[in-house]
Amino acid sequence: MAGTVAAGGRRPQRVSMQEHMAIDVSPGPIRPIHLISDYFPHFYPFAEPSLCTGDLHPAVAPTIPSAPQPQSDCQPEGDSDDSTALGTLKFTLLFDADNSALHCTAHCAKVRMGAGSLGQGAGPQAYPIPTVCPQGLKSPASGSVDTYVKANLLPGPSKASQLRTRTVRGTRGPIWEETLTYHGFTRQDAGHKTLRLCVCEDPRLRRRWRAPPLGELRVPLRKLVPNRARSFDICLEKWRLTKRPKSLDTTRGMSLYEEEVEAEVAGEERGRILLSLCYSSQQGGLLVGVLRCAHLAPMDANGYSDPFVRLFLHPNSGKKSKYKTSVRKKTLNPEFNEEFFYAGPREDLAQKTLLVSVWDYDLGTANDFIGGVQLNSCASGERLRHWRECLGHSDHRLELWHLLDGTPPQLSN
Repeated sequence: MAGTVAAGGRRPQRVSMQEHMAIDVSPGPIRPIHLISDYFPHFYPFAEPSLCTGDLHPAVAPTIPSAPQPQSDCQPEGDSDDSTALGTLKFTLLFDADNSALHCTAHCAKVRMGAGSLGQGAGPQAYPIPTVCPQGLKSPASGSVDTYVKANLLPGPSKASQLRTRTVRGTRGPIWEETLTYHGFTRQDAGHKTLRLCVCEDPRLRRRWRAPPLGELRVPLRKLVPNRARSFDICLEKWRLTKRPKSLDTTRGMSLYEEEVEAEVAGEERGRILLSLCYSSQQGGLLVGVLRCAHLAPMDANGYSDPFVRLFLHPNSGKKSKYKTSVRKKTLNPEFNEEFFYAGPREDLAQKTLLVSVWDYDLGTANDFIGGVQLNSCASGERLRHWRECLGHSDHRLELWHLLDGTPPQLSN
């Protein structure tokens, strides 16, 4: 045995598994991976074949073409936000200063592949994820979505300022041509508010859960010129939901307008009401019109209110001094268009106070106070101007918006 070992030479050296894995494992220079899904393919029943061609094995180096070729849409922009990969939205804004209204007309959009709600953060060539449809409904075509536009005014209560268009089904190039109107929008609102537009996928026929928006954009309204329309064609950005930072000075970009900030501002602003006042010389009294309310504070557990308006002329006795409107169910932007009459000469009315309060109707329990307005000769600002111009000019109807106070009025006897 000894001679055999000597004749054969030295014994083969044993190498441990740890040493074996540490030797000759470098394949060469590190090359960028353009699409990680090419190296780890998955099977999706509704997925279309990938448009990117080439060898899918990482061990073989890709060949370099002789002539430069244009980049396809399947290559992301590195560390960029890929805003153009989500699509674009065309819309028009008009601030009607005479009628205190903001008109937003949603024209059309282009939603790119990979901008789906479940593919947030993926590249523009992300595989479409199969959806589960209810029984009796056909499965949606690959690459098509059912989209609508949702608008919000920030900061402010989310449901009070939330408007949406109709849903356009089965396309990635939807055309709406629909106008969303915010009533009670003043010059002060234009100075500090921002309009957020989200392109959302309607989940009613696709999924049972609520999907995040496909993309969003935000427009500071201080840039609008009153009574002049302005058109926009802006790229959609990724929708991000982050927690509110402790210090607002350290925030970046639009992170100031988060849901927690909106909830905080919603508690401060109670809403606004549009009133019309006119002293009728023929009837010999004051005509008070309750037209509509906007951006009311939600008082019910479902995030809405059942508002109605009470009117009271103080001091005055009798049932003719108290009126109330009908109840509007489950809304934060009710429209009343009701008018009431208070008889009396202008000299007597000038010494009185008109109390206008908005309440939330509750069946079987006490009604909740939302906000109120007092109009008299001791008021200030727009309230004083509204009261004086009404009593100073006969047969002249004046409509003005008034912010609601969060504290109930305290009147002396």
